[in-house]
Amino acid sequence: MRHAYSVKTVRAAERALMERLPEGALMQRAAAGLAVACCDLLRRNGRVYGSRVLLLVGSGDNGGDTLYAGARLARRGAGVRALLTSPDKVHRQAMAALLSAGGQVLGGPPLGALGPLDLVVDGITGIGGRGGLRPEAAELVRAVTAGHVPVLAVDLPSGVEADTGEVLGEAVHADATVTFGTYKPGLLVDPAAGHAGALRLVDIGLAEELPDRPDLEALQYADVAALLPVPDAGSDKYRRGVVGVAAGSERYPGAAVLAVAGALRGGAGAVRYAGPGADAVIARFPETLVHPGPPSKAGRVQAWVAGPGLGDSSASAEAVADVLAADVPVLVDADGLRLMDAAAVRARTAATVLTPHAGEAAALLGVGREEVEAGRLAAVRELAARYRATVLLKGSTTLVAEPGDAPVRVNPTGTSWLATAGSGDVLSGLTGSLLAAGLAPRDAASVGAYLHGLAARRAADGAPVAAQDVADAVPAAWRDVLA
Repeated sequence: MRHAYSVKTVRAAERALMERLPEGALMQRAAAGLAVACCDLLRRNGRVYGSRVLLLVGSGDNGGDTLYAGARLARRGAGVRALLTSPDKVHRQAMAALLSAGGQVLGGPPLGALGPLDLVVDGITGIGGRGGLRPEAAELVRAVTAGHVPVLAVDLPSGVEADTGEVLGEAVHADATVTFGTYKPGLLVDPAAGHAGALRLVDIGLAEELPDRPDLEALQYADVAALLPVPDAGSDKYRRGVVGVAAGSERYPGAAVLAVAGALRGGAGAVRYAGPGADAVIARFPETLVHPGPPSKAGRVQAWVAGPGLGDSSASAEAVADVLAADVPVLVDADGLRLMDAAAVRARTAATVLTPHAGEAAALLGVGREEVEAGRLAAVRELAARYRATVLLKGSTTLVAEPGDAPVRVNPTGTSWLATAGSGDVLSGLTGSLLAAGLAPRDAASVGAYLHGLAARRAADGAPVAAQDVADAVPAAWRDVLA
């Protein structure tokens, strides 16, 4: 599992580690890892010896890491030049090391004389930066990267917010980021994550100094495999979990079909459908148990999914209220998010999972959509606290939060191929099946998002897909995880 910690926590851990190490040892560890990553990138595009590297060097330790790494590259035969964005605050010992190794420190930005470059290393601000790049730094970055030169960021792309993932001004767009000791939230959460490129974590010995509970975490294959509800010899369709689906309408019958598809492909032992889309559901999935409604009359279930394609009729509102009154876990999505009574959600004793996209989240919070998209981490935490529910905030990086201080989970398998009508309905059914199988709401939402993204990648394989294609690829995603 990938863990991410706040800047405050990282700084405290670094101070504790430095007290146990010789002076400068921590910076040398970071510089060594950074230099190796630079060499790897240069080799992929040519070679290290004779390559042309430009360092953009800010103040403090971030600039020191960059200069010491530049010295190592210079000793390997690279032509290394450094542009100082804060000459009066440069790390003097690191600058001396670069000069001693044969590198150059440019007195100013004579950009026309730089010539072609093989690599730009962004060491301007790192995790200490706030509020975007200063105008002169932004102009410098634009100038030196205009020719599509590979950019490698040191610890974090300069200009993005390390703790929140926000981008509050101009920021570096890196092809790769080398981060030290642990991941930072901004490397995993959009929009900042979209600036980071490929991530590489350098171990500098920080793990022993970090607390057990991170701020963010991202599941990996092994974590998902350990959570998947795999049937055994004693399983039957009821033990595997029966999920109820209250979705679809005369206008949107396809939403019912897709939600049921997600539930069946997600491993449910049986699916009970309650609503007006029974004919469409049975035509596609004859194994579904159908009922005209209300949901409470459909039969026993271990979890409910309510909302996709319900529309805005009074019958739809009654169906959502009926589901929320059940004493089993409930997932509410799409139209159900508009129709649900907030007080009823907060009063529930069984688990509740809400799965909004940014627009729906904005409506639930009473803010503009752009505010949610710019501050996704704050939005998902606020939703979880306000509604006393587990919240899966869909988007370019899907986030899962629950009330309390548990780490927010970031889904690493998201793909832009999921930006297609009905894919959210599939996710709802898939996650509902995991709830019915007995997974805790945070685990069900996290595993559902992981499999959903993995299935979309498999189904797409570089070509357009529809939501049903994603649902059909979910079993293959299971096999990938369990292989």
